[in-house]
Amino acid sequence: MRRPKSKKAKAFFRKQSRLSEVQEIELLESWIESGKPDSGLNPLSISPLPVDDPVGRIGENSFSRYIGCERFHQLPVSQKTKDGLREAGFTTMSDIQRASLPHSLCGRDILGAAKTGSGKTLAFLIPVLEKLYRARWGTEDGVGSIIISPTRELAGQTFEVLKTVGKHHGFSAGLLIGGRKDVDTEKESVNDLNILVCTPGRLLQHMDETPNFECSQLQVLVLDEADRILDVGFKKALNAIISQLPNQRQTLLFSATQTKSIQDLARLSLKDPEYLSVHEESVAATPDRLRQIAMIVPLDQKLDMLWSFIKAHLTSKILVFLSSCKQVKFVFEAFKKLRPGIPLKCLYGRMKLERRMGIYSQFCEQRSVLFSTDVASRGLDFDKAVDWVVQVDCPEDVATYIHRVGRAARFGASGQSVLFLAPSEIEMLAKLQAQKIPIHTIKANTKRLQPVTGLLAAMLVKYPDMQYLAQRAFTTYLKSIYLQRDKEVFDVTKLPIEEFSASLGLPMTPKIRFLNQKSKCRKEPSEGHPLQQQNDSEDEMVKIRKKKLDVSKSKEEVEDGFLLDKEETPLEEGGNDASIPATRILKKKKLKINIHRPVGTRVVFDEEGNTLPPLATLADTNSGDGVLQLDKVKERYEKMKEEMRRQDKEDKLLHRQRLREKRIKEKMKLKRGRAEEEDDDVDDEDITRSDGEETGDKTTKRSKIYFDSDSDIEEKKGKNRLGIHADSISLAEQEALALKLLSSMHS
Repeated sequence: MRRPKSKKAKAFFRKQSRLSEVQEIELLESWIESGKPDSGLNPLSISPLPVDDPVGRIGENSFSRYIGCERFHQLPVSQKTKDGLREAGFTTMSDIQRASLPHSLCGRDILGAAKTGSGKTLAFLIPVLEKLYRARWGTEDGVGSIIISPTRELAGQTFEVLKTVGKHHGFSAGLLIGGRKDVDTEKESVNDLNILVCTPGRLLQHMDETPNFECSQLQVLVLDEADRILDVGFKKALNAIISQLPNQRQTLLFSATQTKSIQDLARLSLKDPEYLSVHEESVAATPDRLRQIAMIVPLDQKLDMLWSFIKAHLTSKILVFLSSCKQVKFVFEAFKKLRPGIPLKCLYGRMKLERRMGIYSQFCEQRSVLFSTDVASRGLDFDKAVDWVVQVDCPEDVATYIHRVGRAARFGASGQSVLFLAPSEIEMLAKLQAQKIPIHTIKANTKRLQPVTGLLAAMLVKYPDMQYLAQRAFTTYLKSIYLQRDKEVFDVTKLPIEEFSASLGLPMTPKIRFLNQKSKCRKEPSEGHPLQQQNDSEDEMVKIRKKKLDVSKSKEEVEDGFLLDKEETPLEEGGNDASIPATRILKKKKLKINIHRPVGTRVVFDEEGNTLPPLATLADTNSGDGVLQLDKVKERYEKMKEEMRRQDKEDKLLHRQRLREKRIKEKMKLKRGRAEEEDDDVDDEDITRSDGEETGDKTTKRSKIYFDSDSDIEEKKGKNRLGIHADSISLAEQEALALKLLSSMHS
């Protein structure tokens, strides 16, 4: 009897729960509709709502104001969302949340721009949960929201926050990111997920490969770090994704540097979006408690400066940014072998997912140095504050700089950043200051500088595998500079390539093939070529060669090309070979031979010091006319020919002798090996016999007997005519062998 009552009780509670959810949804919709903000209004301009004021329904048809509220419990959101926020420790809203939530809860499209570490994740997760909750979304309804992040780490971080805040809701959510091997498992369950947190590539893979996967009922699309996703790198994938999504949806775009491009907005089918830049009128575009400095460091001294900086901050958590994966791998491996006294880690895009997530977690938990590419510059929130952000390589633009330094001084914490700028990159300072970034230039303390170039050179000799990493780091850095769009800041022709190669410990400058291909396309002057006017003087040749390089440099700078030819190295302005470290061996420059150049002459002197023609020694000196005599020439030719025949015979004899000695050595080596095998066989026989005697086994192994040639028999002492030691075999075996030999001789 109790069991039916239990079923009835459960059914009653489910019904009551459904009724309460329906009532709550009706209340929320009425509340949102009654206080809907005007389009274009920034809620930050509204005076804050007092904390003690009543929340929710005040009268029969009146509700509390939620525009300008500062706390989450004052918002028209469900009790399940409020419980998740409270348990996670979120009580007070940030500026971007106060500005965007009143508009996004009404179903409007949002373009949100705010400083790094300002809470943009909750600004789009709360509208996603509330939209699906008010629509009473279930598992059978399919995909209701897609949240796209540019990197795996950021997607994983967003997914963790979603699980914490939305744990009281009944939505199913999944993390779809590249690098995982369980794609088939994802394909089986992806159609049953309500919220997808994903990267563009993995989402597109499921759209193309997963059967019955469709998003025709999508309610909310979120682009986290939208400016990065709208960039050229994700353009093809994003266009393919957008083409499969319905136009009737809510779209939320959030980033630290937001786009206003009409083309980008048209691609996403945004309808009258609310552009909310909460820090647009602030004094600085970066966090207020972030101290930012810049240092002018020559390219070939950047690793020395980085090593010295790490040695001076062994108790800090340091995030180091480099341009390419190969640079990160080389600097990490090199510094790890040099042991600076602090744990080192590296993070780059081509790592496997499990390793990347593990390194990210370890860096969050302990003080260490993390070498990374820009994969760590977007949205990642390290649990414990990052003390220093060190940018060894100049960022490609102001937006990249803002995202990099945004890893420090998050959520009101303090932090510091330092930027190493080469002399040719000084223009970046003006660009940063023009974008309201308070960065100050300081000089390095040269007394504390600890050069590491010599240690790197010795390390490359000790570990040959490191030389390949150094070469790849050198090449990829130059290629990254070559591909940069801002030529005012990034100019390869101004870089000290030789010195930079030496600073990595390389004995010689590697060939830069992608630069050489560019230089091959240059048109060489057809007339007045400098090499056509050279003479036999070596000094004059060097001058003409330098003149040619200067002409080529001025021509290629106009065409935005490169100075390097196939085997050439750049010459620095006002510099010379003395500026290159003494440990380097410079490449020999190959000069093209011009067939039209003047032919050199051989000067011959007589006993008195007077100059003679080159063939004067073959002329008739008695007649005094200096006429060449053919008989002397033929005689000299025959003598030289005979001498060459004699030398050829001697060389052939010497070669045959060397081959004979080589064969003798190989033969002796083979004989020694056979003798050792014979000794081993004898030992094995003794062991086998002794074992046989102990165990009663009659099967014994006999040793092999080798018969040597007559010449070898004479050389061996202590052996009989057949080369057999008498004491190595038994008496009966000797008699049997003798009878066998006698019978063979008579036959």
